[in-house]
Amino acid sequence: MRKKLHDKVSAYTAADEVRATGTYPYFRAISSGQDTEVIIDGKKVLMFGSNSYLGLTSHPKIKEAAQAAIQKYGTGCAGSRFLNGTLDLHIELEEKLARFTGKESALIFSTGFQVNLGVLGTLTGRHDYLLIDECDHASIIDGTRLSFSRVIKYRHNDMADLDQKLSKLPEDAIKLIAVDGVFSMEGDIVDLPGIVALCEKHGASIMIDDAHGLGVIGDGGAGTAAHFGLTDKVDLISGTFSKSLASLGGFVASDHATIDYLKHHARALIFSASMTPASVASVIAAMDIMANEPERIEKLWKNTHYATKLLREAGFNLGASQTPILPIYIRNNEMTFMITKLLQDDGIFVNPVVSPAVAPEDTLIRFSLMATHTFAQIEEAVGKLIVAFNTAKKMSTAIQTV
Repeated sequence: MRKKLHDKVSAYTAADEVRATGTYPYFRAISSGQDTEVIIDGKKVLMFGSNSYLGLTSHPKIKEAAQAAIQKYGTGCAGSRFLNGTLDLHIELEEKLARFTGKESALIFSTGFQVNLGVLGTLTGRHDYLLIDECDHASIIDGTRLSFSRVIKYRHNDMADLDQKLSKLPEDAIKLIAVDGVFSMEGDIVDLPGIVALCEKHGASIMIDDAHGLGVIGDGGAGTAAHFGLTDKVDLISGTFSKSLASLGGFVASDHATIDYLKHHARALIFSASMTPASVASVIAAMDIMANEPERIEKLWKNTHYATKLLREAGFNLGASQTPILPIYIRNNEMTFMITKLLQDDGIFVNPVVSPAVAPEDTLIRFSLMATHTFAQIEEAVGKLIVAFNTAKKMSTAIQTV
């Protein structure tokens, strides 16, 4: 008897169809550090597809901190935070994160994805409501799926739509709005003042996922709530360590009662192994560097403004981006793949974002900046992008006329 599972996976052909064109852009093996220049297939490639916004992944102080942690604690904790997997190092980082985000307490998870699974799958119940932006990260969406609450999606950054949806909900129900601080593909910033006003109007709570905001916006890189001066109005702030903070893991910060509740109810925390000592030590070192070298954030923004200027002058549509995440809208799946391949062949790494991740008319190339990029590297990348776009456009036109 044939097995249905095998039939299902064998029917998936989308990846093979792209591979057949020679433009498959995923799982590209990098054989060097995640710097502005990486090695792929033995060749140097400029990296404009990284989330290492502050360029800290190869910083010697962070490497030293990770090595020292391994020497003292070993390579792993062999258990969850709930039982044998809590180190004094974990507590040190949590206290540091609470101060950094302006909250009473913090709790770290083994990945940023698990933060949203743990928090959103725990805090609300059957008679409560979770409201999410249609452009929220997949981890928020998946977190809501673990909840028994009703999930309501509102139009991207549309306060009128959010207001209308909140107005229909029972006054006595828990209403939690979970939203990205900086949207990971579009590069725009949440309308936090608008959300705060609606929360006060309707008695709702707010959770900001600051994965792409920490180290990028706000005083000292403290994120979206700090950027708007609304830290005391945001109930929970979550984030990941795999972007600006050069490591792996995630956290949520809030008041003492909320964090204590999560410690004893969040299954993604209780039933997962805790962050490794090296990862924790890396985050602590990265936060110290960020505090002691504010010029890194300044340089990140100089690079962002320069790249934005060059790309807009070249005629590219960057949408509503306000951050180092620059979406270059191509609006065609095949052309997006083609441009990505042409750029890599020419020594530039970028990320394609195609349907079904976005609507077919919204396909884009995600071009992201790091503090360690030079203006010369940015100029080279933009110049080659112009060539790749024009080449792909001619090739696409030629294919359509055959």
